Amino acid sequence: MNIEEIKETPIWGLYEKGRNYHRRVGIYTDTDRNYRMYNGDQWAGAKLGDVEPVQKNFIKPIVKYKLSVIHSNLYAVNYSSENFANADFYRESSRYCDMLNSYARRIWERDKMDNKGREVTKDGAINDEGIIYVDFDTEKMLPVNEVIKKNEVYYGNENNDDIQKQPYILIRKRMPVSNAIEFARANGLSEEKISFIIGDNDTFEESGEASKIELDNMVTIVYKMYKKDGTVHYSIATRWVEIVKDKDTGLSLYPVAHFIWEKKEGSARGEGEVRYLIPNQIEVNRTEVRRVLTVKYQAYPQKVADVSKISNPQALNTVGGVIKTNGNAVDDVHKIVGTVPPAQMSPDVKQLQEDLINVTRELAGAGDVATGSVNPESASGRAILAVQQASQAPMTEQRESYKNFIEDLARIWLEYLIVHSVDGVNLEEKVTDPRTGEETIQLVNVPQSVLEQLQATVKIDITPKGVYDKFAQEQTIENLLLQGYFTAQRVGELETYVNILDDDSVAPKMKIKEAIEHIKGEQKKIAQIQAQAQLMQQRANQFIMSDPDAQASQIASAMGGSQQPMEEEVPVDEEEDVEVIEDNPDDN
Repeated sequence: MNIEEIKETPIWGLYEKGRNYHRRVGIYTDTDRNYRMYNGDQWAGAKLGDVEPVQKNFIKPIVKYKLSVIHSNLYAVNYSSENFANADFYRESSRYCDMLNSYARRIWERDKMDNKGREVTKDGAINDEGIIYVDFDTEKMLPVNEVIKKNEVYYGNENNDDIQKQPYILIRKRMPVSNAIEFARANGLSEEKISFIIGDNDTFEESGEASKIELDNMVTIVYKMYKKDGTVHYSIATRWVEIVKDKDTGLSLYPVAHFIWEKKEGSARGEGEVRYLIPNQIEVNRTEVRRVLTVKYQAYPQKVADVSKISNPQALNTVGGVIKTNGNAVDDVHKIVGTVPPAQMSPDVKQLQEDLINVTRELAGAGDVATGSVNPESASGRAILAVQQASQAPMTEQRESYKNFIEDLARIWLEYLIVHSVDGVNLEEKVTDPRTGEETIQLVNVPQSVLEQLQATVKIDITPKGVYDKFAQEQTIENLLLQGYFTAQRVGELETYVNILDDDSVAPKMKIKEAIEHIKGEQKKIAQIQAQAQLMQQRANQFIMSDPDAQASQIASAMGGSQQPMEEEVPVDEEEDVEVIEDNPDDN
């Protein structure tokens, strides 16, 4: 087989179709421009001569402020069962959901999802859309979350922002040819076909100017995902070779989640923050350059000299230099050397520039009031929060979009876990020793059938974490403590209070719940100790009221019991601190 006998793969034909659409609507050029303007390379391509490209970048502060609003909360995945039909199983389902919540927390920490979440929202703010593609590590039984750029994803329907309704999704990746060959061999591709994995220079579609310059010999690989008979199938190909032919993932959801900054009618990509700030940013920069040039050429006195009457004109530019006048009289030096006074610049220029910046920030919802102009020394934490929350109301759409994005991810994680847990999956469970109260972690093997039977849904718990949020939380806890709510007598009132709080309340709802559980646990221990003491008192009273013969019999019985040999202690391996328990749903 030679190069003339092979044809482009069908996947590559779909990729070319998507690539042409992206070029037609300007996605590639817009991406580069949006990132340049955000990063401060705002004079790219301009011919300025000897003029310094000064600028006042207000785009970056606006974007950073809005990102800080989105990430001023902590987000936690919370699974719950919707299997209400099976009452017996539903009572046990909270236990399995707790294990899944612990599993989700482990994914979040292990995969550094806070950082990836910031990257996704930043991509959305700058370039309309942030995307995560989820793969699965079958050895560790954990999902792998990869942030990919808008340029790398091609939707079958570019007018629908619901990913799960897409007819197909293409993901484009660039990798070294050597890695692509290794990947192809791992998937059983013949050496004859591997020889047609050829490097290319298709870098125009890459996101960002720096990514268009490559060091190694790279090749473009395209992943295609589509739904067939209710499950997601995928195949992988280069331009000339199909590496993986149609495979069923077993998933009902595309393993892709995206965050849209703001919905745009008829677009799957949405609308970002930067694009419509650019014209104002350019005009501000131009005005700044004009001001600099005016200052440079007119804001300082300029010398005027009749050089025909001066023998050493270079002395004019020397501090303290002697100017020689070719023997001419110097009684009126102004006839030989003079100065032009500096010109006055209209204050309207500066006012126009400041108005452009301030009005743009205000209209973008990131003005001085929004970013916080309250003196923390003269206002309470709740007053500061009230001002901030009122100014952050326009960011509700972005916050909800990010919350929905996390929910989509959590559903994909659970689907992957169910599909790959054919032999069950080991999940962590926190167990409390009833005698000592000590908490330990044990591994429970949960069968696939149990995970399917849960019919789990996802809810995202939100906890504020800003500086003033923490201050308000501390104030709430302090007030509850001073009013005596953290006592056994008032714990019922405290429980009612925390149950009616909103999930996103400034008050630390989860921490108060933990305190309630702790108080109840202590109450239970005290009740057990009191019950044991009362029982011992009753036995002592019975002994005192008994006749001497009965007392002697009780003493002899007690002494005889004390002489019985103690049970042999079972040795415990101290290194073995985690126990794997086979969990059978039929026993529940």
